Amino acid sequence: MSETELRISPDEVEMPSAPLKSMKVVKYTRPDEVAGKLVVPIAHSDIMFCAVQVLRQGGENNLHSHQAMDGLWFVLSGRVRFYGAGDKLIGEFGRHEGVFVPRNVPYWFESVGEEPLELLQAESIDRREKSNKRTDYEPKKASAYTNKVIRQNS
Repeated sequence: MSETELRISPDEVEMPSAPLKSMKVVKYTRPDEVAGKLVVPIAHSDIMFCAVQVLRQGGENNLHSHQAMDGLWFVLSGRVRFYGAGDKLIGEFGRHEGVFVPRNVPYWFESVGEEPLELLQAESIDRREKSNKRTDYEPKKASAYTNKVIRQNS
């Protein structure tokens, strides 16, 4: 098991230190680009991060948890399987289904089927914690090093 500082997303989004003062209109379109895993940041504030992860083939991650982050994972299209410790299947989810993962609960997921998976990721960050460490219980999979971040205009 190893601990590393959390990268709130693969491009290390700079989180504001104070609440935002205005609303932001957001829009998402699935990228045409082909990669194992794409991360499309949608919005963020001092306590929240939201993105869509697009997984084609591969793109699965390793068993890990986050010290100060609760996450909602919600399928927009495709199918996903979420697992807990010991590769225990938590569930297989399709369109408009998902799972809530509280902080410090180990999980990993993988895309299932031929259709690209579009997975909405909404994370809240507990700022009472001094840091938001990611704990890896298994080594990262090779696909984790080929993730790509796509920025879209909103």
